[in-house]
Amino acid sequence: MAEKIKQVLIEEEMKNSYIDYAMSVITARALPDVNDGLKPVHRRILYAMHKAGLQHNKPFRKCARVVGDVLGRYHPHGDMAVYDSLVRMAQDFSLRYPLIKGQGNFGSIEGYSAASMRYTECKLTPIAEEMLNDIDKDTVKFIPNYDESYKEPIVLPGKFPNLLVNGTTGIAVGMTSSIPPHNLREIADAIIAMIDNSEIKTEELMQFVKGPDFPTAATIIGNGGIRKTYKTGRGRVKVRAKCEFEDKKIIISEIPYMVNKTSLIESMAELVKSKRVEGIKDIRDESDRKGMRIVIMLKDSANKEVVLNQLYKHTQLQTTFSIIMTSLVAGQPKTMSLKHLISFFIQHRKRTVIRRTEFELKKSEDRVHILEGLRIALKNIDNVVKDIKESKDVETAKALLIEKYKLSEKQSLAILDMRLQRLTGLEQTKLQEEYNGLLDIIKDLKDLLNSEPRIFGVIKSETLELKEKYGDDRRTVIMDGEEEDIEDESLIENEAVIITATRDGYIKQTLLEDYRQQKRGGTGIIATEKKEEDIVEHLFSTKTHSYLLFFTNIGRVCWLKVYNIPRGSRYSKGKAIVNLLKLEEGEKVNAILPISDLSRESYIMFATKKGKVKKTPLKSFSKPRKIGIKAIKLEDKDEVVAVKLTPGNLGIIVGSKLGNAVKFNEVDVRVMGRNASGVRGIRLKEKDEVVGMEIANPEATLLTVTEKGFGKRTDMNEYRLTRRGGKGVRNIKITDKNGNVVGIKTVKDEDEAMFITQNGVVIRTTVNGISKIGRSTQGVRLIKLREGDKVKTVTRIISRI
Repeated sequence: MAEKIKQVLIEEEMKNSYIDYAMSVITARALPDVNDGLKPVHRRILYAMHKAGLQHNKPFRKCARVVGDVLGRYHPHGDMAVYDSLVRMAQDFSLRYPLIKGQGNFGSIEGYSAASMRYTECKLTPIAEEMLNDIDKDTVKFIPNYDESYKEPIVLPGKFPNLLVNGTTGIAVGMTSSIPPHNLREIADAIIAMIDNSEIKTEELMQFVKGPDFPTAATIIGNGGIRKTYKTGRGRVKVRAKCEFEDKKIIISEIPYMVNKTSLIESMAELVKSKRVEGIKDIRDESDRKGMRIVIMLKDSANKEVVLNQLYKHTQLQTTFSIIMTSLVAGQPKTMSLKHLISFFIQHRKRTVIRRTEFELKKSEDRVHILEGLRIALKNIDNVVKDIKESKDVETAKALLIEKYKLSEKQSLAILDMRLQRLTGLEQTKLQEEYNGLLDIIKDLKDLLNSEPRIFGVIKSETLELKEKYGDDRRTVIMDGEEEDIEDESLIENEAVIITATRDGYIKQTLLEDYRQQKRGGTGIIATEKKEEDIVEHLFSTKTHSYLLFFTNIGRVCWLKVYNIPRGSRYSKGKAIVNLLKLEEGEKVNAILPISDLSRESYIMFATKKGKVKKTPLKSFSKPRKIGIKAIKLEDKDEVVAVKLTPGNLGIIVGSKLGNAVKFNEVDVRVMGRNASGVRGIRLKEKDEVVGMEIANPEATLLTVTEKGFGKRTDMNEYRLTRRGGKGVRNIKITDKNGNVVGIKTVKDEDEAMFITQNGVVIRTTVNGISKIGRSTQGVRLIKLREGDKVKTVTRIISRI
């Protein structure tokens, strides 16, 4: 009779089928059991090797044989899935404490795969045997295999805390597990601490468990992610390679966990090829059996700290390891804290010890039962022998013994199987001693079962034994502090540098000491190698940890750390700013402002070529964006000329190209937002334009420099304070001899000044060597110019940076 067709909704059928599939993946493939920390395939491999007698002190056997046993008896899936799992358990760069000892090619950290299973051999490691110890003592439950021809354990006894010590990774349906490896000594100490105090807190456990301990060592940056992980079961840790400087080299001796060394080197080479990282001239892999050694050869002009930080940022020299401590508890996936994971392990060991003790107790009681029968037989040996001789067959003899001497069936069979040598006096004495010893053992085992403290004592002693036998020192270093507090610049010396930027958009940093002092009137030294027609527009001193705010001709501002500016020699051209900043087409940097702290209570004062000024709070620029933001609204054909950082109530002096200057208090300029265009600062004549803006420090002098190499200093009190927006007063007398003004600077006697020409010649001199004269003079010669050369830039260098 045909089976009746059942109608079901396709939505319900798909839902139920998908849930069944998902649960199958979760419970039977992807997630580890909380008790032994193993997935089914790993458990079956270890159990199959145990049954095949592949202990650590036995000969190796082909991996193909082991894979065949696993497939045929326990794991009806693909052979490569089994072999890949076996290989990983043998890799010392994948597991902190490998469970399989391999012979042959089992892959490498370079990314090379293992040889075929027919070429490799394997056996269990001593630690794996600790996982399997007592499995034959009814310590765990066994279930039928897929075809019910064999039995397999649902979990291993697991004396070794494998889940936390070796970790695991697995992707199921809708969830994942990623538990990092840990140090055995630390986990053992934490287990003992929790046994002693079941109410122990996570913070107290962290006194023992410092954090993950990766087989590839490396360094964990900060411990905030570790604390979060151990409390909630989820978190992230930043892992960084161990790198050291050696002359003009970066030596890499340890890399983050699960990073492919070959891919890492290839990614670094690609960065060099694409010029995203500059300063590297060669990368060599000098690793050998003694350990890893990747050598990065640097160019002479390279800043080694900056290069290393760029590699941290763009390669897997620094990675983020996401931790999700999910495992199966009674077949259900749960994400647990460190305390819960240790607690479940202790409970598992408690159940194992109890079942092992019950097994040994039953075995001892059974033996005592047999010995009691033998003792009865020995006391009546003549009658027993006579009864056996007179019996027709074994069954008759057994029944007679049971009835006449009140024995059990097992006892009567033991008597019938007894050898005649047992009748000797020595053998009888041994039987009595064995009997008395077993009685003591039974008493002790019963006492153990009735005493929870004794059970925990056994767990503690076994854990301590593991610690002493297999424990080793921590490999991964944990750098103190929070991840957020660890910046790349912590590796970079905060030193004084000169920033040079050209009109055509090239920028570099140079150490301040590369420029020697000269007397006034010297011919100077080359500050930069530039292409024909290019001129240097920005040159100033700062520190490597400061921010650079780049103000462009269209009124935008972009941020960059000084140490991210490539370092060059005095003769180098530098790097194109467009490769460092996200500039629009036709946009160029017109002003650069170095700032050490973006959060302080200060203001940025703008001055434009057309005489506008604007004051905006520094905090308006405290959230750097790579693409930049609008800093000022500019009129047509106007540009930003100068930018100053001020407290908001200082005197400001603005100088023009035709030799005028106006001094006013910045209080006269109201505070405006970033999108404002500003107010008039100086009224300009036709063809005149602003060349500079300075803080009018009454204790300083105003240095004015012209394009033909002349200049002077004038006391600040010679400039009367007026309202903003006026024409101002004469600052310097302009003639054909000295030319138009190229810049003004507020200086003190102890300062130094640096002038640079359009041909790239620079001179650095002390300010007190420049004449201090009145406003209406044309100044004195500051630099001897070659024919056709002109001064384009003047900057002040503070004597103590």
